[in-house]
Amino acid sequence: MSKRIGSFAVNGKKRDTIIEPHMLLVDVIRDSLGLTGTKRACASGNCGACTVLADGQPVCSCLTLAVCSQDKALETVEGLRAADGTLHPLQQAFIEHCAAQCGYCTAGMLMTSKALLDANPRPSREDVKRALSGNICRCTGYVKIIDAVLDAAQKINAAREVAA
Repeated sequence: MSKRIGSFAVNGKKRDTIIEPHMLLVDVIRDSLGLTGTKRACASGNCGACTVLADGQPVCSCLTLAVCSQDKALETVEGLRAADGTLHPLQQAFIEHCAAQCGYCTAGMLMTSKALLDANPRPSREDVKRALSGNICRCTGYVKIIDAVLDAAQKINAAREVAA
């Protein structure tokens, strides 16, 4: 197995790093690129803490080979914040609703929620529950998280209406 330079489009920026064929995307994101918001947890795709977006779709980065992600637009939790430091409405809603306690699952919850709101800007409570069914939180239950996602959806939609 040989090392080679891998090119990744992460959070809108091209990033090059040395990769090996067996490397997982979570390891490249955290260890090679220094984006530590993505968490390594179960290593089996069961908890969702490692969720990132690949071409807008949530993927478990602990199960995804890095070499298979080079041609995709990747988004991590670090990419949610605007260049000026403004929090994404999902991040702000998580704060306002106390939807994060220990914070370990939060990045995965945020990224899965972003994919949902990008695909369905007006989700029902059931839509949010279904979308987050692959993400495990052991601290909050899910009520505050679901409330935060629904609140963020309303704020995003209100901002779009004002801008139109």
